[in-house]
Amino acid sequence: MKIAVTGTRGIPSIQGGVETHCEELFPRIAASGAEITLFRRASYVGGSEGMDSFRGVRLVDLPTPRKKAFEAIIHTARAVARARRMNADIIHIHAIGPALLTPVARMLGMKVVVTHHGFDYDREKWGRVAKFMLRLGERLGARHADALIVISDHIRTTIASRYGRTDTDLIFNGVPEANRDPETDCLDSWGVKSGEYVLALGRFVKEKNFHLLIEAFRELAPWGVKLVIAGDADMPDEYSENLKRKARAAGVVLTGFVKGKPLRQLLTHARLFCLPSTHEGLPISLLEAMSYDLDVLVSDIPANRLPQLAKEDFFATGNRSDLVAALRRKLDLPPSRRRYDLSDYDWDVIARKTAGVYRRILGQSIKS
Repeated sequence: MKIAVTGTRGIPSIQGGVETHCEELFPRIAASGAEITLFRRASYVGGSEGMDSFRGVRLVDLPTPRKKAFEAIIHTARAVARARRMNADIIHIHAIGPALLTPVARMLGMKVVVTHHGFDYDREKWGRVAKFMLRLGERLGARHADALIVISDHIRTTIASRYGRTDTDLIFNGVPEANRDPETDCLDSWGVKSGEYVLALGRFVKEKNFHLLIEAFRELAPWGVKLVIAGDADMPDEYSENLKRKARAAGVVLTGFVKGKPLRQLLTHARLFCLPSTHEGLPISLLEAMSYDLDVLVSDIPANRLPQLAKEDFFATGNRSDLVAALRRKLDLPPSRRRYDLSDYDWDVIARKTAGVYRRILGQSIKS
C-alpha cells in the first residue's frame, strides 16, 4: 500500500496542529507495513533540510513560495503531480484548503482521503476571496473524496448538514502518554518557577486570542503567578509583532516555539493551562495539557467542549471580564492535578483506524 501525504507544512518538529498530527500518525502507519511518502514545504523545514526520512516515513521537500495566500495550494498541486508519478495508491490530503485539489487527484487515477481538521475559513487572517476558496475546498473534499475523515463530532454533524455526506469517518486527534520531567533547568532559564505560572501554547495568530489573555492577565498581579506563552508566528506580521510588544510590556514570558524537553518541563510544572481561542479543530495542545493532568481553562467554542471537561473549565469566548473572573476562580483554588479519561485519543488506535480507511477504499480486507 503506497500512500502520499500532503496538506501539512512538514515533519518533524514543525509548529502547527496538522503538523503534530502527521508527526504522530504516519510513523505508526509506516510501522504497520505501508509505504508512506510525506511532502514537506521546503521553506519550513529549517534544521531538518536534507532529511530524507523520519521514523520510517519518506520525506520529500517541494519548493513553495512562503506566501500565506498561495503556498498551500501550490504545494498541494506539486504534491499531487509527484504522487501520480510515484504511482501512489492513495493521496491523503490534510485540511480543507489543500482539498481543492481532490477532483484533480481523482481524475489522475488516485484514491483520495481528506482529513477535515477544522473550518479554516473562520480564521481571522483570511480575506473574502481566501474564505471563499477555503469553503470551496471543503465542498470539493466533501463531495469528491473517496473517504472523508473528521476529527470531531462537531465537524461530522456540520458536514452532514451542509453537504449531505453521512459516511464520514470520525477519527479524533490524539495525544501520547505524558513524559513528565522533574527537572527545571529550562524553567530557570526563563525565570519561572514550578507551579507559579499559567501556560498557553500555540501560533501567534489572531484566532488564538493570546492578546485577550495578556490583557486579562494585567489584572491578576496580586495572584503572584506569571503567564508563559510558548509559540511563535509562522511568518512574522503586524499582529504577531504587536502581540510580542504587548507581552513584553506586561511581563509575559515568551519562550518561542518549543518541543522536546523544554515543552515537557513547561507541561510538567504548570499550574494551569489556558486556551482562549476563537477557532480550533480539535486542539492537540489542550489534549497535551490534559495528558499531564493539568487544570484547564478554555473558551467555550464547540471544538473545546470535550466531554472530559466540566462547566467551570470554560469562559465566554472573547469576553475579557469573564476570562478574568474564571482565572481568578481557578487561581484562588489550591494547586491540584486532575485525571482525565483520554482513551479516545490514543495515537495507536487512531493509526489503526486510519489504515483501516485506506484498506477499505482499496478494497482490501480490514484486519482487527
